[in-house]
Amino acid sequence: MASLPENMTLQMIQTINNSSLIQPGFSLLNFDGQVFLFGQKGWPKRSCPTGIFLLDFKKDELKLKPAFFSKESCYLPPLRYPAICTLKGHTESEKCQYIIHGGKTPNNELSDKMYIINMVSRNNKKTTFRCIEKELDGEIPEARYGHTVNVVHSQDKSMIVIIGGRSYMACGQRTTENWNSVVDCMPHVFLVDPEFGCCTSYALPELQGGFSFHLSLVRNDTLYVIGGHCIENNTRPPNLYRIKIDLPIGSPAVSCCFLPGGISVSSAIMTQTREREFVIIGGYHSDNQKRMVCNAINLEDNKIIIVEKEAPEWTPDIKHCKIWFGSDMGNGAILFGIPGDNRQLISDANYFYILRCQRVEESEEDSEQMAQICSQSSTEDAGDSTPFEDSEEFTFGFDTNNIDTYNEDDEEDESEAGYWITCSVGCEVDINTWVPLYSTELNKPAMIFCSSGDGHWVHAQCMDLSENMLIHLSEANIKYFCIEHVRLARGLQTPKEVPPVEKQPMKALRRKAPMKIATPAKKSFVRKLFE
Repeated sequence: MASLPENMTLQMIQTINNSSLIQPGFSLLNFDGQVFLFGQKGWPKRSCPTGIFLLDFKKDELKLKPAFFSKESCYLPPLRYPAICTLKGHTESEKCQYIIHGGKTPNNELSDKMYIINMVSRNNKKTTFRCIEKELDGEIPEARYGHTVNVVHSQDKSMIVIIGGRSYMACGQRTTENWNSVVDCMPHVFLVDPEFGCCTSYALPELQGGFSFHLSLVRNDTLYVIGGHCIENNTRPPNLYRIKIDLPIGSPAVSCCFLPGGISVSSAIMTQTREREFVIIGGYHSDNQKRMVCNAINLEDNKIIIVEKEAPEWTPDIKHCKIWFGSDMGNGAILFGIPGDNRQLISDANYFYILRCQRVEESEEDSEQMAQICSQSSTEDAGDSTPFEDSEEFTFGFDTNNIDTYNEDDEEDESEAGYWITCSVGCEVDINTWVPLYSTELNKPAMIFCSSGDGHWVHAQCMDLSENMLIHLSEANIKYFCIEHVRLARGLQTPKEVPPVEKQPMKALRRKAPMKIATPAKKSFVRKLFE
């Protein structure tokens, strides 16, 4: 067995202003040693229309430089907790490209799409990517997050493998009360043809329970699955599965077996230090207990060995914080952050560190390059079962040398892109300071769909809806029109024929209770409801 990596070193990064963009669930993409940040929430569109930033480290400070997309690129939302892995292409520009699948949008909606992103040009001032949505067909994996994607190779063929993850309850089971409730996806193994996008699912008897926020790695035709969280019984069993995928002419052959020597962990971060060696950092033992120990993995052709490894000297702030989050930078380095404290001038500022898991002899010039050192974000979702706060936002400042100064007043309407919206003139919902108004709300403000025109979303709170009315509108198949469009909708609607009301005997009318006069608020509800 090859020697394990040297002792790890921890370096604190001094952050700069404008802390509102980076949060748990971000991912890092490594292109030829340059690291790019992906997964922002509500980025300034005019400053960076793609939401992908180059991480620029200089003198222990981190700046974000915006990247751009080519004209033929598709729209890529800022997905959090997606599954990400590298895919080798045939051309020079595709020698390093990434697969991005699933993830959460800023509105906490889940994606089932797959994107392929590669770099097409780069100079000192501008980096341009091409992003293409991969069309999928067949047994398409349901929308999910907290899962993994890998590429296996067998008999000169390649296949994309998707496994695990978490999804919302089925639409038929979701009501306003459990709208944000999530379940583990079925433990099926999905194979996706990288050329044609054909998907096939496999149900393996060894995989009985669902899991998410696990780790996975590939050696040729073999996939290893480590750890994970099962939300049904809130456990983190010491999973270690070996899934072998043979790709002969015809149908693939998929087999699975459970191996001893696994570890109980979720939301950990894994980085590769040598060709067959990896290091696992962070994660959680339980909902309220961080995993402070580290592990080294040695991967042979048909064997995997996981051993405990000496952890770095964690700072007191890291030891005492309840949450941490981060992602692999590549080349044996990890970027992770912890929440700040009241001693900081900026209340929402955070501390960030670079953890290097291998000893590298480098000059001062090489040190800066090493700091810019691909994998998926390994942070577990906040609102489901772990201490991560999904509403926490962590950001760095912008490098505006090559871009126009960002002015919030110039911002375009983000409602079309599906971000948090100002739903009406009197909207007072602030996602950064939002607190639940209804007992039915979990992770985000309750929203109702207005059927005017192409339709748009409005906050139930801004529309002065009672909780009973909110539940009624969510459960019943009723068209709803917000305050700003109810008059227009009334004018366009063709009145329905109403059958004549049968006259009741006067005695029956006398026995009835006096009619209550509707309050102005109730009248507004009536104006907004149409069959």
